Amino acid sequence: MKVTFIGAGSLVFTQRLLVDLARLPFPREEIEVALVDINERRLSYISRIAQRIFRENNIPVEKIFATTDRRKALPGSQYVFISILVGDIEAIRKDIEIPLRYGVDQCIGDTIGPGGVFRALRTAPVILDICQDVGELCPEAFVFNYTNPMSILCWVVKERYPNLRFYGLCHSVQNTARQIAEYMGWPFEGLEYWVAGINHQAWFLELRLNGKDVYPLLRKRVEDPELWKMDTTRIEMFKHLGYYVTESSGHNSEYNPWFRKRPDLVERFTPGGGWNGETGFILKLYGVDRERYEEELERIANGEVSIPYEESGEYGMKIIYALEGGGIFRANMNLPNRGVITNLPPQCIVEVPCFVERGRIRPAFVGDLPVQLAALNRMVVQSQEMAVRAILEGKKEYVYYALYYDPLTAAVLSLDEITKMVDEMFVAEREYLPAVFYF
Repeated sequence: MKVTFIGAGSLVFTQRLLVDLARLPFPREEIEVALVDINERRLSYISRIAQRIFRENNIPVEKIFATTDRRKALPGSQYVFISILVGDIEAIRKDIEIPLRYGVDQCIGDTIGPGGVFRALRTAPVILDICQDVGELCPEAFVFNYTNPMSILCWVVKERYPNLRFYGLCHSVQNTARQIAEYMGWPFEGLEYWVAGINHQAWFLELRLNGKDVYPLLRKRVEDPELWKMDTTRIEMFKHLGYYVTESSGHNSEYNPWFRKRPDLVERFTPGGGWNGETGFILKLYGVDRERYEEELERIANGEVSIPYEESGEYGMKIIYALEGGGIFRANMNLPNRGVITNLPPQCIVEVPCFVERGRIRPAFVGDLPVQLAALNRMVVQSQEMAVRAILEGKKEYVYYALYYDPLTAAVLSLDEITKMVDEMFVAEREYLPAVFYF
């Protein structure tokens, strides 16, 4: 069983999945791992950490292969994980700071909005190149993408390579469920939920504890002003729309026209900052002390720091275990709608419950979302669709269209102002973007 990680230098994420892989009840000698990253320094760290994980779990270290050339890693791969970042902190800084000068205030900016669209323009060509190599070198592989903007990238891939076994994975569903359990003081293991929508904006349609509907208890709990300060915009959406939404409040504050269109609203609905909606918070996340961070990695690699071997909350290895015949596993995954959610466009990417069993993944039928939830999803989907058209057709005008209809951007700016902002972003980010947009 060969598992390949592209963007393995995403060290914390890759380490979690490697630990989960080491926990699986497979014959040790049958596990093979390929690690791919274009950053040799990061690749060196994760390679040494992977060797340590294998040694401590009695897996032969010679089964680890590290390379900067993905074409050397892909042949024979049955499972491929993609977690990449195209463009450095300066590209992200432009995603945040240029729109902010126009009044478009983003917290993370990696999913939709100006930041999400331009990240998609940078990232999609690389993802498509990876998928072309997969189609040539290991066409039967299951490919799991963890890269944002999730929906746009999955949509682009499935339009270009419809037969590729390509699925988007995110931890926002299970992380939100765990948060709800913590808010309520419930055991996470007893919580039952049915969640559907789009990535970062999926809805807890059912919430039960040991078979009992507990939504009424949660509605009472969110009246607590201290809890409101911790998860502000999601609680506001819950109060007004009737259902709890996935992802953090900081992310969700960007995906609608309600919370960030004026400075007074940003101040009101982002108390405490950070993941609750702080302006430009992504720059803090990506701008951590890199020297100290690498010192910590060295301590992990050389054995000074212990590696926790508890199971992570990521779905990746549980999915592999089910695909390899380890039973049936249900996970929310991102894939083309095709009638699964009947009041969202059939071609869009939805995040829905999927049943994983030996050799196959089957999405569950959801039906109609409540109309107020589908309406907000469609506002986001229409912007995603135009970004997809820009990427696949190489037509610059669709980038403008995507942001003319973006919920937050349209709430703040006129058409002329959006055009001017996009023009400035194209000039500032030219080194990161496909040449087709400059002819």
